[in-house]
Amino acid sequence: MNTVTFPGLGLTLHLNRVAFSIGDFHVYWYGIIIAFGFFLGVSFCCANAKKFGMKPDDILDLILFVAPGGIIGARLYYIIFNHTLYLDANGKLDLQACLSIHKGGLAIYGGIIVGILITWAVAHHKKIPFPAMLDLCVFGLFLGQIAGRWGNFMNVEAYGSPTTLPWRMGIEAAGQYIEVHPTFLYESVWNLIGFCLLVWLLNRGIRSFDGMYFLLYVAWYGLGRGFIEGLRTDSLYFFSTGIRTSQLLAFVSCAIAVLLLIWKLRTHPDPNNLYVNRKQTENNMKEET
Repeated sequence: MNTVTFPGLGLTLHLNRVAFSIGDFHVYWYGIIIAFGFFLGVSFCCANAKKFGMKPDDILDLILFVAPGGIIGARLYYIIFNHTLYLDANGKLDLQACLSIHKGGLAIYGGIIVGILITWAVAHHKKIPFPAMLDLCVFGLFLGQIAGRWGNFMNVEAYGSPTTLPWRMGIEAAGQYIEVHPTFLYESVWNLIGFCLLVWLLNRGIRSFDGMYFLLYVAWYGLGRGFIEGLRTDSLYFFSTGIRTSQLLAFVSCAIAVLLLIWKLRTHPDPNNLYVNRKQTENNMKEET
């Protein structure tokens, strides 16, 4: 049981990582929250697949590979940049420790990178333009990340450095009470705003080219993650350097996405070339014949 306070707001919460137990088997809130975010993301993408020229089955087929692949990618990323935690007494990699995912140790960027690679493979197999599939998938990514950060809250992790701001969070760390930035909340709110902005664009039919929403996602998430990562105390570092791995990746990916957006929009892309519009034209021609 962990006690978390928000002294500036007059709140005190007692958090238990375990939601319920069946004998010696524990079900953690973190897993339940991640599963809920996963469900929300898949449901949204299936409900809006038609707007991108796809079918719900395309998303369900994709999820069969992305779900396990994303977990593997998130775990590998964490181990690569935090490898000293997974060495045995002889300095060799401890495979049992590497496989103990239930003890924590996942990094979202690893999951995203592997997820993108798997999405490319599935899109290629289904003959769906890769950028079009990415445009739809980012809505699921946003929803998963919005919910997932609350799993960090239940574990009392992914918090920031000490602060005196009114919304500071009081926790016990290393046997000492400290008041810190609730960075889990910052990222969840930042992603919620990004999700709402993309939904606003989608509902108004504002999309000039396949891949536009994906680039907007990368730019938005990278910008927010870059600044928020700078506040965290549990960052993964680029091997022996003092460079925060996720912060560097966040800012670099944001810059690249912004440059690609500007370049693409300056070419004045024709929305008629969107996959969904081309599919609609093909269907209309089939109906006429």
